[in-house]
Amino acid sequence: MEDCDEERLTAFIESMKVRQTPFLAQLEKEALGEGVPIIRPQTQALIQFLLAVKKPGRILEVGAAVGYSSLFMQEYAPEGARITTIEKDAPRAARARENYEAYRKGKESTAAGQAVSVPELLEGDAAEILPSLPDEAFDFIFMDAAKGQYIHFLPAVKRLLACGGVLLSDNILRDGEVLESKFAVTRRNRTIHKRMREYLDALTKDPELITVVLGTGDGAAMSVKNTAPGSAGL
Repeated sequence: MEDCDEERLTAFIESMKVRQTPFLAQLEKEALGEGVPIIRPQTQALIQFLLAVKKPGRILEVGAAVGYSSLFMQEYAPEGARITTIEKDAPRAARARENYEAYRKGKESTAAGQAVSVPELLEGDAAEILPSLPDEAFDFIFMDAAKGQYIHFLPAVKRLLACGGVLLSDNILRDGEVLESKFAVTRRNRTIHKRMREYLDALTKDPELITVVLGTGDGAAMSVKNTAPGSAGL
């Protein structure tokens, strides 16, 4: 009965999803049709809310896939915000570039000749790219890459996050799998299970981060970098 109520609650919340532009709605439909994982409706709403509250000037995404989430952020970020995104998979990176160009052309056709910004895509392994980026360069970081790598990316991501900046880590519950004992998880998923538990433990115990774990979508952890221990708030 409780599971049924939870499903009804989720369906009710997601029925109030963020109003999409036609371009984003079509891109979402295509990605879902091709089995490409993209941010869920509740996560979309959370990101839109955070962008409105935080008003970040520099945004980093770790895990572009086909570019849906970075274009979503481009659409709802403050005017002039710059977005950098990283994608390791070459075919997905190529698809993301195609989607960025289509977005740009569509916007410019109605922008009276004004140039339209799109995300900057860095193709390659985030483990190699993140260390090359400048310190405290980003006000908002969206972590949405391979889940087993979150714990390995964390030191570099912390260095890149500006003081007062927000780190949003997506899919931390892995459809509830993280809640289970490791013995209830298939053997091939136990490493990811272990690393995600380690990641959440690191986030919540780090003295430089204030973290809240949310059940939004497939689970999200929202962390604020706070280099003054003992103080609270943004």
